[in-house]
Amino acid sequence: MELSNFSLRPDLEEFVANQVASGAYSTQGEIVREALMLLRERQRLRELRLLDLRKEIQLGLEQSERGETAPWDVEEVKAEVRKRLGSDGSGRQ
Repeated sequence: MELSNFSLRPDLEEFVANQVASGAYSTQGEIVREALMLLRERQRLRELRLLDLRKEIQLGLEQSERGETAPWDVEEVKAEVRKRLGSDGSGRQ
């Protein structure tokens, strides 16, 4: 299948042109193919992470139904989140 016409923002057009000019890629089509393969891989990894998350949630629900839970303190959880994100809560340290 050949995509004959599509538009890019000027910054992306410049990026593509620079990649071809530098010799990193031979053609614009090569760059588009690489980008699409990377997008497909990113989506596949996202799907795998979601599948793992669903499994973990299901495991937690089953453990809860069996009474295998531990008490937790909301303030402790908040403190741990703040610690992980940094003191200002922005995620930057």
